[in-house]
Amino acid sequence: PNGGLRNTFEARGYTAWDPTSPAFVVGTTLCIPTVFVSYNGEALDNKTPLLRSIAAIDTAATAVCQYFDKNVTKVYSTLGAEQEYFLVDTALYNARPDLMLTGRTLFGQPPAKGQQMDDHYFGAIPERVLEFLRELEQECMKLGIPIKTRHNEVALNQFEIAPIYEEANIAVDHNMLLMETMQRVAAIHNFKVLFHEKPFKGINGSGKHNNWALATNTGINLFSPGKTPKSNLQFLTFFVNAIKAVHDYADLLRACIASASNDHRLGANEAPPAVMSIFIGTQLTQVLSELEQVSSGRLSPEEKTELKLNVVGKIPEILLDNTDRNRTSPFAFTGNKFEFRMPGSAENLSDANTILNTAVAKELKQFVADVEGAADFECAAAAWVKKTLNDHRRVIFNGNGYSEAWEAEAARRGLPNRKCTPDAMVALKEEKNISLMEEFGVLTKTEMLSRYEVEMEHYSKIINIEARTMLKIASKQLIPAATSYMGEVASTAAAKTAAVEGISTKSEAKLLTALSKYTDEMSDATDALKAVTDKVSALDDETAKAHAFHDEVLPAMDTLRAAADAAEELVDEDYWPLPCYSRMLFYTE
Repeated sequence: PNGGLRNTFEARGYTAWDPTSPAFVVGTTLCIPTVFVSYNGEALDNKTPLLRSIAAIDTAATAVCQYFDKNVTKVYSTLGAEQEYFLVDTALYNARPDLMLTGRTLFGQPPAKGQQMDDHYFGAIPERVLEFLRELEQECMKLGIPIKTRHNEVALNQFEIAPIYEEANIAVDHNMLLMETMQRVAAIHNFKVLFHEKPFKGINGSGKHNNWALATNTGINLFSPGKTPKSNLQFLTFFVNAIKAVHDYADLLRACIASASNDHRLGANEAPPAVMSIFIGTQLTQVLSELEQVSSGRLSPEEKTELKLNVVGKIPEILLDNTDRNRTSPFAFTGNKFEFRMPGSAENLSDANTILNTAVAKELKQFVADVEGAADFECAAAAWVKKTLNDHRRVIFNGNGYSEAWEAEAARRGLPNRKCTPDAMVALKEEKNISLMEEFGVLTKTEMLSRYEVEMEHYSKIINIEARTMLKIASKQLIPAATSYMGEVASTAAAKTAAVEGISTKSEAKLLTALSKYTDEMSDATDALKAVTDKVSALDDETAKAHAFHDEVLPAMDTLRAAADAAEELVDEDYWPLPCYSRMLFYTE
């Protein structure tokens, strides 16, 4: 990707080994994780900014830990990446040009029986899938990928696999390697893995939940509540800094998970909305409310004791995993980590963790500046936690994030709601976000603007490919299929009339009338989609083009799909050229 960083005649780049991530062998090839930078040192990859952010959070978090424990000399960001995906039989996949070219079905009626019975989630894994998973786990063991769980997900033919937690850099590398390995092993079992966030309309999409935390070289998880006043003050310090980071840089967190494919998923039943909020649960909400009642001056001995969080009638003890995860929250505290649920299943998690690390590093650095030189550090830290929590409480929401009421409430609170990728990506150009990245040496202004350009161009290309794939399928397969079937029905009606005088052809007439209507709508929608796609594709400005693809091309695609899906309900299966949802979602035996 040049992204404005390199001219074609200057396209020199350099790789350098990353010794912090283990090398591995695939077949007879030794593979070594590397960074990729330009001649001038700009990051052309995802790993370089991630490594820079890991160094930033290490420095900032260690400085804070030194107030609590002088033995802490290093802090690691840790990651557990849950990987959701669909499996489709290879033969059925090959019969769907839309799946092959775009990763999702651009046409298709939902099956009569889908996921409404909730009988697939955590049900018995089909034997053919289990054989695939067994071989996959063996291959992962050879590659050093620490796979831990496997289970059915909510949708039919949707599954999830998750690893043991690792350092963030290694976890990201292992997740990318896992995805590649899944495709390779699936082919042996005549499966195709779908990583698209929304491959089937009306069916749950797939995410890649980013379980993020911080751990010290002394073995302490900084997001685990402790048993002593001092350890709990440390926990609350890091906890509230994370809340502040999410509130201050919500727009950047939204941008780092934005994509044309993830836009289909966010806000649907299985994913949080585009509004960034934090779920902390009932008990922690009570803890923080109690803490806010502590005096803002010097802590009394009794108040310091209460920071144990286990005094009856005061602040209760915080238990590990003491609340449900709240699946509707985009950023949920789940006992000893934050689960960032917005990333999509196809995404590289380095972007999300780069932003998380850098944003929290910024807040921790400011915390040190605010309490430095205080006569009583514990008093100063408790006062800081109280004030900061009060300033950023609006980002905390423990209710149903899917509800329309929350969207209205979020607007009242002033929380950003950037629903599509072109709207979200503007965060990469905003000065406060550029300043954040430059302050910690994670990305320069040039690198940030380059990423904006690349992402906007990428978005336009994805929608353009989808639109032109729809045009080809509709004009060369669906409209001819519907026309051929109408010819068959008309011939049947004519034969009936010829054979028996006065016989009813009412059913044929009704079918022909309805199908002719939908075929005409398909034809008109195809013409309209081609016209608007050609017009938008000719735009020179990448920002204007991306917005036009979202505002003009996507609605035209929806119109064509609606007509085609209506026609699919009427056309005989032997005539309809695309395998239906029922076949793709139920065929795993």
